[in-house]
Amino acid sequence: MNHQTLSNFIWSVADLLRGDYKQSEYGRVILPFTVLRRLDSVLAPTKAAVLKEAEAGRADPFLIRAAGQGFFNCSPLDLGKLIGDQDNIGTNLLSYIQGFSPEVRDIFEQFEFAAQIDRLAKNGLLYQVTERFAGIDLHPDRVDNTQMGLAFEELIRKFAEISNETAGEHFTPREVIRLMVNLLFVEDDDVLSKPGVVRSIYDPTAGTGGMLSVAEEYLREHNPHAQLTMSGQELNPESYAICKADMLIKGQDIARIVQGNTLSDDGHPAQTFDYMLSNPPFGVEWKKVEKAVRGEHERQGFNGRFGPGLPRVSDGSLLFLMHLLAKMRPWTEGGCRFGIVLNGSPLFTGGAGSGESEIRRYVLENDLVEAIIALPTDMFYNTGISTYVWILSNKKPQARTGKVQLIDASSFWQKMRKSLGSKRKQMRDDHIADVTQLFGEFVEAQLATVLDAAGKDVSRVIVRAGEAPPSAPDGGKVKLAPLSRIFANEAFGYRTITVERPVVDDHGKPVLGQKGKAKGKPQADSALRDTENVPLAEDVDAYFARELLPHAADAWIDHDKTKVGYEIPFNRHFYVFEPPRPLAEIDAELAGVTARIQKMLTELAA
Repeated sequence: MNHQTLSNFIWSVADLLRGDYKQSEYGRVILPFTVLRRLDSVLAPTKAAVLKEAEAGRADPFLIRAAGQGFFNCSPLDLGKLIGDQDNIGTNLLSYIQGFSPEVRDIFEQFEFAAQIDRLAKNGLLYQVTERFAGIDLHPDRVDNTQMGLAFEELIRKFAEISNETAGEHFTPREVIRLMVNLLFVEDDDVLSKPGVVRSIYDPTAGTGGMLSVAEEYLREHNPHAQLTMSGQELNPESYAICKADMLIKGQDIARIVQGNTLSDDGHPAQTFDYMLSNPPFGVEWKKVEKAVRGEHERQGFNGRFGPGLPRVSDGSLLFLMHLLAKMRPWTEGGCRFGIVLNGSPLFTGGAGSGESEIRRYVLENDLVEAIIALPTDMFYNTGISTYVWILSNKKPQARTGKVQLIDASSFWQKMRKSLGSKRKQMRDDHIADVTQLFGEFVEAQLATVLDAAGKDVSRVIVRAGEAPPSAPDGGKVKLAPLSRIFANEAFGYRTITVERPVVDDHGKPVLGQKGKAKGKPQADSALRDTENVPLAEDVDAYFARELLPHAADAWIDHDKTKVGYEIPFNRHFYVFEPPRPLAEIDAELAGVTARIQKMLTELAA
């Protein structure tokens, strides 16, 4: 039985729930029962040995060793025995769950499984559901960890898709995760293919664990003998329970999955990782944790997580980016690469000296940004806004040193047959492969769109730097648009200079200061004060002499007020100007339309 068939078989239990449960509530029953049945099957071979140790009053470590797993159950019950006593099914099921080791009990508590047991019992469904799951064979000899993990992920996906109103809170589209994982690992394929390699990966906004799962799949495909230790943190109790259950089913150490707010309560203090992935909430304010975050920023500075600066309270996305920066394994120990999904705001919000600008300045001046990839709109379940994948690393290859690659993949999509909430588009495998290849090759490229004589899109071709674009068909044309561009880090920096003009008296002469440092110098007129942004690569005085003095000969720069800022105007770098059609062509078209209308009117009048 493959994982798809298995997940469909398990999901068929939903037939029992129909009417008493809403569709969006099915997962609250099916997911914890699936976990329960899997654990029940895994522990079956060592059940007697565990009970013997428990009867002898042994401590938890002895029970874990007897179970041969990272968890145990010391209750004499199992699902088979539970369905043998229909009258006491509810009480016995709760007792059975209490027999699990603390880490496993925590999963069922976060699922609020006791409440579901009570609800099922009141609706007369508890025995039927328990009996149905007891009949599903999930023994490891029949369903290994990989198959079980894939089946569980399929269940999570189904659960998310029918819960559109909240899907985006805990579910990132799988193709987005696959793209991020590809970008994360593509430069390390040689290292990851070595036998016995061990790597760590971390997600501070783990949700249901999708990013961690896809990363593990990728590594397992490329090197079955590689080991990936997965760590994460999640705030939402239900998502946390699902993630922890998923890790448990796959044989991972579930102690590495922590519940809590990552920003105010770091669940993995002082730990660093080889790889990291995150899809933090877009545009969510961080007022609830402001006291803790500001306190860490002011007390610890760069020794803490938020040294570079603090963004405005209305959007905490960049706080997660700084948290990941603090978790990077030092390059002396092998370094780290991470990917994070952000909306457009972190690219440009905030002028020179603002928290956002200072954070951008930190990552660019420290040469940490490898690439930023624009995704299509309408890719996520709860928003249709533009989103971007940032790839950051402290182990850049030599060719990337001092540079940033921008890739505009916003046109790499196909329309979905059925929308899921706000998600109307998806990236195909070939789209993901093209973006991964452009990143891996680190080249500039254009996208050539071939149009036929009727203006219909015939084909699209990626044209790398130095390659010739395709030929246009008869009567058609080829439109070229930038697809991949490479910039020096300094290209995104600028100096904001303050330009002063003098206060003048009734005769139009500058008023001079009378005291201190201002004595004998023109007094600045605050009403005429202005600012200019000068690219970092350009000399300020030369810019001032060329751009400003010809228009205001009495102006000067107050150098004490100069600030350095950074922004990444992504869309500006990919904008292609399309000149309007010739006026004669428009006039001819209008004349033709007018003639047709007149003809129609004449025919109607006749």
